[in-house]
Order: sequence, then structure tokens, then C-alpha cells
Amino acid sequence: MPERDPEPQPRDPGRPIVFFDGGCPLCRREIGHYQRLDTADAIDWRDIHADAAPLAHWGITWDQAMQRMHAISPGGRMRSGAFAFVLVWRHLPYYRWLGGVLHRLPPIVWLMDRVYNVIARYRWRSRCDDGVCHPDR
Repeated sequence: MPERDPEPQPRDPGRPIVFFDGGCPLCRREIGHYQRLDTADAIDWRDIHADAAPLAHWGITWDQAMQRMHAISPGGRMRSGAFAFVLVWRHLPYYRWLGGVLHRLPPIVWLMDRVYNVIARYRWRSRCDDGVCHPDR
């Protein structure tokens, strides 16, 4: 198996890494809300619209990352969709309790993920309409 280029390390390896589409108005609004709450700098936010290079280290393609939010836990486990949101919530004030409860209820998160899939498909189609689906790379 070929070795991957080393991943630029987060400032604090105990923080989760969150990949998000900073070119999407809906995503920017939601992630912006979470970033304002993240006064302790508990999460390493990565805008893949601005720089998609770090995705390769984690084996995430640009298309996959654009279609679903992805997050890497402090232990290195990848999460996507609603499971990524629960990881984020567990590290943010005001949401920490909700993330803790949902973390213990995987069937509920699975159902949330089904709803997330519908929203994510709609968002991706609207981004495709904007010409983002197949960038000149």
C-alpha cells in the first residue's frame, strides 16, 4: 500500500478535524454558527472549497467531501453526515449535552443520517447547478 503524504497536523492533536464546503452559502451559515460557538478553538475547521489537499491524506475524494460533511475524531476515526454533526456537537458549548446523548443512541443518529442524506442530495444538486460538481482540476 503506498504511503500517503503526511497530513498537516492540527494545532492540537486532541481536536477533531471538520471538512466543510466554504463555497456553499448554507454550509457557510451553519459552520459559521458553530465556529462562533467554538471560542475554545476545540475544532480544527478545514474549508475544502479553499483547499482540498488535506482530504487525500484521509482517503476522502473531493466529490465525497462535497456531497457529505466529513469529520475526523481526535482518535483518527472518520465520520460523515449526521455522525459528523454529533462529533462536532460533542465539542461545542450549548450542543455538548445533545452530542453526548445522541452519541449513546446510534439508531437515532442513523435516522438523522437518512434525513441528512435527503438534504445533502438537494444541496449537492444546487451546487451542481452552480457549476461546482466538476471543477477544472
